Amino acid sequence: MLEVIDLHVHYGRIPALTGVSLAVQAGENVALLGANGAGKSTLVNTISGLIAPTSGRILFKGADIGGRPADVIAGLGLIQVPEGRQLFPALSIEENLRMGAYLIREERRIAQSLEEVYGLFPVLKERRRLAAQTLSGGQQQMLAIGRALMSQPQMLMLDEPSLGLAPLLVEQIFSVIDTLHRGGLPMLLIEQNAALSLTASHRAYVMERGRITLTGPSAELRRNPQVEKAYLGI
Repeated sequence: MLEVIDLHVHYGRIPALTGVSLAVQAGENVALLGANGAGKSTLVNTISGLIAPTSGRILFKGADIGGRPADVIAGLGLIQVPEGRQLFPALSIEENLRMGAYLIREERRIAQSLEEVYGLFPVLKERRRLAAQTLSGGQQQMLAIGRALMSQPQMLMLDEPSLGLAPLLVEQIFSVIDTLHRGGLPMLLIEQNAALSLTASHRAYVMERGRITLTGPSAELRRNPQVEKAYLGI
């Protein structure tokens, strides 16, 4: 589905990504681990078209999307759930969800997507007429994921979905991520919670200082002494 090949990104003269390569196959859930400042968000924002690559290639379903506008990439079905949720706080929950379907013109398809999202997140249906700013942090994360699903994505990239959430809400969010994965939706999961993301994924990459330093099956990385020490607190 997604292949990143020798990607370099600079902010001015400062390198942010150096020779990054990774892949996500159809039906896979792939985790990307790393500390704050490792380059994870820069990578996903470059894939999404929000940051221009300096060099390298980004392929989605075989088509080169490197440097293409973000709306074009979204229109191809590669959808990002951004860090920090980035909702429209004054709009209602349902209006926020409908914003995710801005490329879909058929009301029947939009209505179908709404029902699917409300099935995953019943609390959003109960409060659909309330402003997004009235939701708790966990509910806002549900809304951000629901908004992404409204576009009927072919692949989802989730940037720090557990950030700032209480443990019980993190479990709920990851339960939905597991449901989506079992439904066949490929995902790139960018997460600081290494224990959860390694449990939820097939394979994982570890990023440090803008480079991929480790990769392999998630089960193997959970037993890797370097990962245990740096990310699992073992």
